[in-house]
Amino acid sequence: MDRKELEAKIIELVAMSYNKDESELSVDTKFKEELGGASLLMVGLVSEIENELDVLIQLQVAAACETIGELVDKVEEQM
Repeated sequence: MDRKELEAKIIELVAMSYNKDESELSVDTKFKEELGGASLLMVGLVSEIENELDVLIQLQVAAACETIGELVDKVEEQM
């Protein structure tokens, strides 16, 4: 999976977890400011990433990401 495909997949999972439209999201979308940063939603997102991409990412690592792009970076490091 290349970087663009990974970005698209993570955006899809964020949209699903945070109940947003994918078209509203980008790698620059900020979790806290733009998505509300609810920790329960992040737990769901991390679980979806594990299920869909077979990548284990620590919740605290994911929660520390400011943007979707940072989360993509962290997932990419684990692949």
